[in-house]
Amino acid sequence: MTDAANHPNSGFWESELLDVLLSPLQQQTPHPAQDTKLLQQFGLLPGLKELLMLRQVHALEHATVWVLSESLPGANPLASPDNETLSGMSTDRGFYLYGQVSPEELQRAVQRALRRITGGEWNLAVHPRCGTNLSVSMLLTAGLALGTSVFFPRGPIEQMVGLGLAATAAAHLAPDLGSMAQQYVTTAIPFNLRVVNIALTKDYWGRPAYFVQTSWVD
Repeated sequence: MTDAANHPNSGFWESELLDVLLSPLQQQTPHPAQDTKLLQQFGLLPGLKELLMLRQVHALEHATVWVLSESLPGANPLASPDNETLSGMSTDRGFYLYGQVSPEELQRAVQRALRRITGGEWNLAVHPRCGTNLSVSMLLTAGLALGTSVFFPRGPIEQMVGLGLAATAAAHLAPDLGSMAQQYVTTAIPFNLRVVNIALTKDYWGRPAYFVQTSWVD
């Protein structure tokens, strides 16, 4: 990070707000009070609390899916099990969980996930089937395809080769970049969350799901 004291005109772009939200170098070790302090300092910004809540809920959703996957019969904890029948969708009030699971199993899994992720298992916040990965893959593919169309010769064969190279490069880069985007942008360790209620419900599209309601605590 550039020292703002040496650049008096650096202004908002060097502020603590962007440092906390966007700088991976400052987020290597999550701090329990990081979002609390951020809200205290910039709480007047519209939508900030909802954004912070959404990031923390997103991480808890991923952690819960991991914990439920580990409980599958025959699951090998050394193989990073992933139950593909389970999925989720986060909001700033909690998350929807889809899949065959009992309320008791879900209650235990959510509480265990919250304890583990806030206790130091930061990796539970990142999940390979997250929509963030798909978004990153699409943007990366489109960007590389545009780049090859500009720099490669205009012939149809050359353009097809360039498009193939772009798709191949995107497929290799997207998983790692998607994980980084989750870790530093779309999730945050849920130090400020508590579980309020778990109820069987339907989502916005009428699909049956559990809704895990959360609230903010300082």
